[in-house]
Amino acid sequence: MASTSRSVERSLQLVRLLATAGRRGLALTDLARMTDLSHSTVHRLLQQLISERLAFQMDRSRRYALGPLAYELGIAAASRFDVWQPARALMRAFAEDVGDTVYLVVRSGMEAVCLERVEGPSPVRVLTLDAGSRRPLGLGAGGLAILAALPEDERELAIDSIASAVFAPGMLTRSSLSASIDEYRRNGYAHVRNGVTLGTSAIGVHIGDILGGPIAAVSVATIDSRMDRQRIAMLAKQLQGMARQIQHTLRDSSPHWRA
Repeated sequence: MASTSRSVERSLQLVRLLATAGRRGLALTDLARMTDLSHSTVHRLLQQLISERLAFQMDRSRRYALGPLAYELGIAAASRFDVWQPARALMRAFAEDVGDTVYLVVRSGMEAVCLERVEGPSPVRVLTLDAGSRRPLGLGAGGLAILAALPEDERELAIDSIASAVFAPGMLTRSSLSASIDEYRRNGYAHVRNGVTLGTSAIGVHIGDILGGPIAAVSVATIDSRMDRQRIAMLAKQLQGMARQIQHTLRDSSPHWRA
């Protein structure tokens, strides 16, 4: 029983990583390194996932990606868990107004999952996330907003949990993340410049549940040249207003639900 449970846990870990990778997928070597498992173990688990249509291997790159069953399961779950439908209309209107790309991410444990991406009419678009892709909390404006809005004890546990995935030499550090969290709690919005993608900037605001806990975030991303101080303040204010509207609709549509 213990070995079966461990096998299921490892398989789900691979599915999560494939979801994070999006369309590019991941090589077997990358998956082995990220899970700290042997190549043979990862290959065996991947073959099981492929047989269940939860993964597939791309012909040209030989990388692995999510399979069609993951999509089908998502459709089946949407009828029960899609309380975010009202947010989509607000996002479309906002993206059309500001011209840039708007994202909705929801919290899933220690990760932020991109639920929706709406592209504005600007000819230069920043597409840093695909719908369904995952990132550890703290990366990107939306994930940072969710992390910063957590209660202090829960936030510290989250940071310890994601440390190995987000802290790296020359990149994000614990001190820089703490400074960003303090800035969010002081200003009410996250501003990430040259975070995940160089030359881009993003603003994010968390969405709270009926108890005030952060369950999601809305953000807008664009190139650096479109993010001067005045526009940052304007976009942050608009995002805060949209987050409040979404919170009201969530209370009405599913007051018991929490991510």
